[in-house]
Amino acid sequence: MAIPKLSAEQLAAARASATEARRVRAELKDQVKSQELTFMEALRKAQGDDTLSRIKVVDLLRAVPRVGVTRAGEILESAQISANRRIRGLGRHQIQRLQDFFG
Repeated sequence: MAIPKLSAEQLAAARASATEARRVRAELKDQVKSQELTFMEALRKAQGDDTLSRIKVVDLLRAVPRVGVTRAGEILESAQISANRRIRGLGRHQIQRLQDFFG
């Protein structure tokens, strides 16, 4: 499948849309980092939003205070979640395991 040719206006709109999506995802991670939202509140909020649901679970975990690369990996392993899984790809049992961990 060939990549469609986009006009300059379409390219600018796509760039603006992508920038806004990144800003919204970063804002959610900042809210978790500053403890305005708990991990589970952020997870629930992200599940209901198409833009936020594209955050990788490991990135959201690493936004939690005192959770770094190693601890995030341990949490994912104990919850049986792949390291590259996005929030929209989580199953109900995986969400329940995360809730048990953070509950």
